[in-house]
Amino acid sequence: MGGVPRVARKIRLEDRECPLSATLGLVGEWWTLLILHDAFDGYSRFDQFQENLGISSSLLTTRLKRMVGAGLLERRQYQANPARYEYLLTELGRSLRPVLVVLAAWGNTRLAPGERSMVLVDAQTGAEAEPVLVDRATGRRVDGPDFVFTAGPAASRPFQDRYAAHPKPPQP
Repeated sequence: MGGVPRVARKIRLEDRECPLSATLGLVGEWWTLLILHDAFDGYSRFDQFQENLGISSSLLTTRLKRMVGAGLLERRQYQANPARYEYLLTELGRSLRPVLVVLAAWGNTRLAPGERSMVLVDAQTGAEAEPVLVDRATGRRVDGPDFVFTAGPAASRPFQDRYAAHPKPPQP
């Protein structure tokens, strides 16, 4: 089925165009997010991922191959004999950092400050950061009722129907 992830093939046809469905099909697996997190922390080698995550070698091999195939990681040889590879974040992989930051922050909001095992801080001052999502053009927060999803220019009929009552974006 071309570029449609196997997971996405299991959902309704009209949901395949949904950016949430497509993203979850790519990074929605538990191990994928944890491998990405480790990669952002500087891990790049198979043994580092395996030791830190406690993941089986067969499962890690499968996930890394999938992530390389999806363009999230680049597999680069660092030793010839025996052949050894490292897995480096690509531009696409690095673009997921805000997603991981927001997921971690959301998880921390459900914990008392003393129960948090990991917090986001300013790398220079150590001050704890509280990430928020804002509109680039206006600087307004987008996580409240003032912003809604609507059908985009490539929306199918089911998506157009779903968002029929929402404002339409200007035509490009």
